[in-house]
Amino acid sequence: MKLGDLEFWLLTDGTFRLDGGAMFGVIPKPMWEKVAPPDARNRILMAMNSLLIRVAGKWILVETGAGDKWDAKRSDIYAFDAAPRLLDKLITHGVPPEEIDIVLNTHLHFDHCGWNTRVVNGEAVPVFPNARYIVQRGELDHAKSPTDRDRASYFPENFMPMEKSGQWSLVAGDAIIAPGVEVIRAPGHNVDMMCVRLTGGGKTVFFTADLIPTAAHVPLPWIMGYDLYPLTTLENKKKWIPRAASEEWLVIFGHEARTPAVYLRERQGKYDLEPVMIDV
Repeated sequence: MKLGDLEFWLLTDGTFRLDGGAMFGVIPKPMWEKVAPPDARNRILMAMNSLLIRVAGKWILVETGAGDKWDAKRSDIYAFDAAPRLLDKLITHGVPPEEIDIVLNTHLHFDHCGWNTRVVNGEAVPVFPNARYIVQRGELDHAKSPTDRDRASYFPENFMPMEKSGQWSLVAGDAIIAPGVEVIRAPGHNVDMMCVRLTGGGKTVFFTADLIPTAAHVPLPWIMGYDLYPLTTLENKKKWIPRAASEEWLVIFGHEARTPAVYLRERQGKYDLEPVMIDV
C-alpha cells in the first residue's frame, strides 16, 4: 500500500495462542468467546503482525514476531504456527535480513521481538546485522529488570545481543524515525510501549501494537488482563480511537488474525469495523 512516497506491506510471523481470560481481563467469557472462540485449553487465536516499510531509500521493519528460539514445552504452550515465518516472508518480498536498515520494537515482550536474534553456534546474535534497533529507553531498562508480574514476557536473548553489538538506538517519548514514520509512546500495557503512525499522500496508518491488540479490543472496557496499567490503557484508547475514526486513519492491530486492517466508523458512540484488504 502506498502513502505518497512511502510504501508498506503487512506481514506476520504466523499465529499463536494465549489464554482468553487473560486477553480480555474483566470481560466475562460468555461475552468474549462470541468474538474470539477459544480452543479446548481456553486459548484464542492471535497473529503476530509486522509492517515492512520502504521510505527514503530505507527498509524499516516494525515488530519481529516470536522468532524460533523455542523449546518443545513453550511451543506447545503457545501453539506457534508452522512455517513460513517472518524471515521467509521478508525474503519472498526480496528483502533479506541484511537489507533491513531499521527495526522498530514497540516493546520487548517475546511476541514482538523474537526475530531480533537467532541462535548461531549456541549464541544468540542479531538477525539484522546492518540495522539500527529502536525501542524506548525505559522499555529496555525495564526489560533488563522486570517485575515478578511480567518477568515471563521478557527473554534476554531477544534484546541483550544488540547491546553487545552496539545496535540499539534508543528513544525517549514520541519520535520521528524516518519521513512519514513516527513512534508514539502509549503506556498502559506497560510503561513505555509505542504505537507507530505512518503518514503520506494525505493518508494515515496507525499500528496499534498492544494498545488495541485485536479487533475485539476496540470497545473501551475491553482491556487485557496482561496490562500493567489498565486505566492508562483506557485513557489512551479514549484519546486515539476517536481520532482514528474521525480522521479516517487505517488502523492495523498488532495481534488480529482475521481482520488486521480496518477503518473505524463511529455510530452513536460505538465503533463499527470496515475491513480493508492491503498488500501482504
